[in-house]
Amino acid sequence: MAASTGMNMSTNRTGLRAAGYVFVGALGIQASSAISSTMFSDLGSPAVSSIRLLIAAVVLLLVLRPRVRGISVRQWFNIAAFGAAMAAMNMLLYASIERLPLGIAVTLDFLGPAAVALVLSRRIREAIWALAALAGVVLIAGPGGYFDLSGFLFGLGAGFCFALYTVFAEKVGKADDDSIATLALSVAFAAVLSAPFGIPQITSVSAPQWSMLALSGLIGVALPYVVDTLAAKLSSARVIGTLFAIDPAVGSLVGWVALGEQLNALALTGIALIMVTGAVVAWTTASTSTRADTGSRRGSPRPSTADHASALDPGDPAPSTAGRV
Repeated sequence: MAASTGMNMSTNRTGLRAAGYVFVGALGIQASSAISSTMFSDLGSPAVSSIRLLIAAVVLLLVLRPRVRGISVRQWFNIAAFGAAMAAMNMLLYASIERLPLGIAVTLDFLGPAAVALVLSRRIREAIWALAALAGVVLIAGPGGYFDLSGFLFGLGAGFCFALYTVFAEKVGKADDDSIATLALSVAFAAVLSAPFGIPQITSVSAPQWSMLALSGLIGVALPYVVDTLAAKLSSARVIGTLFAIDPAVGSLVGWVALGEQLNALALTGIALIMVTGAVVAWTTASTSTRADTGSRRGSPRPSTADHASALDPGDPAPSTAGRV
């Protein structure tokens, strides 16, 4: 009994850590977006997105020093796909933010990982929580909000790339024990893909703007992608996809505080619903995974790797992602 209780506490802490990593990443991304939006009129959103990726890639490569030998073809594919997804997601999201309020753009962006959580849910309860998160997103967007066709299309495109990001974050995060360093290769790949949009504008960047771009790259790219990968090592794509529901909440709050975007009662209700949903999913999924894994040791069929993944202790080796998602 004591051992079982200890295991439950350990896996619950693991789920809460995953939620904490996602929150830190969300705060960094939305604060970075607010900073970056002040440079859109001078440099354009594509250039701002590209240059901050370049800065983040250089920092991550210097700090993490990833190995390039011994990486399989499958791993290179996942690294490249992750990088392509993050490059496209950043470019499209910033194009949407250039045309829409931050909270609305981030809400559209969230629809991608929310769809992943719904599609990959294997239990009715998890699907219900994903739907609850979507309900919160709808409340944040609210009736009578802003509408710009190109802004909405860019936001939905970012959401599609965010869905791919959610899946490949898990694949890269659980590929090996050196996945955090490997992340630098994905960011570098993203920077190379977006470079044609940023390099032509480099001579137009002023000294104060370089400082802002550096800060934006560190808190909006380097930090979030590291903590997102850590979260992916502790959980599965469907759980992380639901936890990303915190992004619209944080985006709306940052938009209100930093950019003066007003929040109505419906938006505040949506924020509360999403916050509760993220916390409950992180807590209950870890507990369910522990019970399923315990049952398998008692002679019942072994649970799938996806179910077992969310019960991983950080000291345990990450499982192979082959055949998953």
